[in-house]
Amino acid sequence: MRMVLAALVAMTGPAMAQDSAMPLADPAVVDACLAGDADPMSCIGRAAQACMEGPGGSTTVGMSSCLSQELSHWDGLLNDSYERLMAQSKAADAQMADLGSAAPEQAPLLRQMQRDWIAYRDAACSYEGSRWGGGTGAGPAGTQCMLTQTARQYLWLDAYLTEGR
Repeated sequence: MRMVLAALVAMTGPAMAQDSAMPLADPAVVDACLAGDADPMSCIGRAAQACMEGPGGSTTVGMSSCLSQELSHWDGLLNDSYERLMAQSKAADAQMADLGSAAPEQAPLLRQMQRDWIAYRDAACSYEGSRWGGGTGAGPAGTQCMLTQTARQYLWLDAYLTEGR
């Protein structure tokens, strides 16, 4: 993906910079992919990629906008899954407490896992941005990293809800 971003940055020209219309990433592209038979991992970046292929999407600002829009959608999906999984975990904890179980409670472990994941994501994506040496590609690269990590975490948590892992 880094090579794709580098190529898009290289194609950015003065004519594209003058395009004032901000490109839009359609979250329905992601939702349709997730609802279909495709590998869910292949859904990551689809809306942003389509957006970047449209008018204004190949500029650094356009790429950042497209990636940020898709990131926002995955973040919403992640937050919803986390809340539902937390509710499930709390219910399981209450049930286990009623049974007198000595098993560790799930809810605090889920909360800590998510906090640790956020720290990891932030560090990993800061590193990714740093690899661009202060160039204009750092912004889109860091945002692409955030999008990918957030989507993967959503898919991880959603699997607990849908597959009962």
